[in-house]
Amino acid sequence: MASNYTFKQRMALAIVPRLAYMVICLLGVTLRFEDIAEEGAEPAYLTPPPLIYALWHRCLLACAWRFRQGGIHILISQSFDGELIARTVEQLGFVAVRGSSSRDGAAGLRSLQRAYLAGNYCAVTADGPRGPVYRAKPGVTQLGQSVNAPVGAIYLHPERAWVLRSWDRFMIPKPFSRVTVGWAAPVAAEREAVQAALERSVEIAESRTGTRFRF
Repeated sequence: MASNYTFKQRMALAIVPRLAYMVICLLGVTLRFEDIAEEGAEPAYLTPPPLIYALWHRCLLACAWRFRQGGIHILISQSFDGELIARTVEQLGFVAVRGSSSRDGAAGLRSLQRAYLAGNYCAVTADGPRGPVYRAKPGVTQLGQSVNAPVGAIYLHPERAWVLRSWDRFMIPKPFSRVTVGWAAPVAAEREAVQAALERSVEIAESRTGTRFRF
C-alpha cells in the first residue's frame, strides 16, 4: 500500500496522523459530554456488543474522542484521506475496516460482517466518504440485513464549533464545549428507517444545546 503513495503523501502519512492524534487528545480532555436517549434507546457503552450504529460523517472528531479505546470497528474508505483517518483513529483504539460505498465496498462489508459476528461494536458513517451530506447510503442497511441485526443511530453535537467548508461541513468542537450525544432507538435495517433514525438523532442532540450548524 505505501509503495502506491507519492513522496509527499508518505511524508503526510508519517506526520499528520500523529499530529491529529495529539490535537484530538488535547481538545478532547476539555470537552464535556452528555447523553440524551429517546425512548427505546440506550447508550452503547451500557449495552454489550455486538451492535451496529450509523452516524453522520461531520461528527467524526467528537466520536473519535468519546468512544476511544472501545475496540469499535469502523468502516473507512481506501482513499488517501481514508488512510490518514485510519492511522489516526487506530491510535485512539478503533479498528479500521477498509472499504466504502464507492470503492471496495464489498470487501469492507464482509469485514464488518465478520467483526459483528465475532461480537464487536461496528460503526458506519452513513453519508461517507463523499456525501451527499445527510443522505444515508445503502452500506449500513446492507450490513444490518446481512447479519439480521437492527441499526442504531447517534449524533454528537457541540454547543460551540468551527464548521469547515468541506462537503460534510465537518465540525470541530471548540475547547471546553459541552457535546450532546443523541441516541436514536435501533430500527430495522431498511434505508428509510435508518435515514429517519439518523435525522432523529440530530434533533435529539440539538434539542439540548439550542444551537444548529446547518447549511
